[in-house]
Amino acid sequence: MSSILISGKEIGQAIRSELSIRIDRLKNRGITPGLAVILVGENSASKTYVANKQKTCEALGMHSRLLSFESELTERELIQAIHSLNNDPEIHGILVQLPLPNHITETEVLAAISPAKDVDGFHPINIGKMMLGQDTFLPCTPFGVMKLLEHSHIEISGKHAVVIGRSHIVGKPMGQLLLQKDATVTYAHSKTANLKEITLQADILVVAVGRTKMITSDYVKTGAVVIDVGMNRDENNRLCGDVDFDSVKEKAAYLTPVPGGVGPMTITMLMVNTVKSAENELLQDI
Repeated sequence: MSSILISGKEIGQAIRSELSIRIDRLKNRGITPGLAVILVGENSASKTYVANKQKTCEALGMHSRLLSFESELTERELIQAIHSLNNDPEIHGILVQLPLPNHITETEVLAAISPAKDVDGFHPINIGKMMLGQDTFLPCTPFGVMKLLEHSHIEISGKHAVVIGRSHIVGKPMGQLLLQKDATVTYAHSKTANLKEITLQADILVVAVGRTKMITSDYVKTGAVVIDVGMNRDENNRLCGDVDFDSVKEKAAYLTPVPGGVGPMTITMLMVNTVKSAENELLQDI
């Protein structure tokens, strides 16, 4: 047995092709979807992520703006910059690249973003709407995972989904989105006892812990769907996930590769949320 690979590159490209049509419609109405990305400090990984987001914006014909600040920027100055973007009609989405310097309170900064422009889906109001199943901006990585499952025609209803990881960015919202599609959801994390016993029950296993090749084949039920959200470097400095790809591919029915799996979907769903924000503006003007 060898897994069917779920390609985020291919599925993301299909979604972006559909998105281009929506962008053209908006432009015909005088609106160009605009995304502002705020980068604080000199984190090299953050710079790479930001560059990729800008590149995708430009490829889709969207407006992209980068606000880059020195790490000494104060929390007050950052919030003032966000308030300015909240009131900027050319900007429909605001993203603050994480992590932030230690002297800046992440929760305060994210709460300063207008919920109407919170295309990362991290504002408490949007998180609350997501929990209630209301229409809102969904966190991009879990949103992307749901699209991977949907486009791969993987049944979620009635399945046992295990999510390893409990971060606000991936783990917690991931479980909620699966629950809304009628999965039975179990959360596991660093304090979980008998982890292997739990993961072996999973029809759908989502791994988001940030530990290189932590999940090997003996953690995976034969025929399971395995979604690897991890992005790490191995001993040879090559990109790899939280899942030991080579062993798990012989046991899982479906498996996402790293790179090329979940990663491309995160940026794609950021674009989807930004275009949705621009469409919301157009609806308000009607």
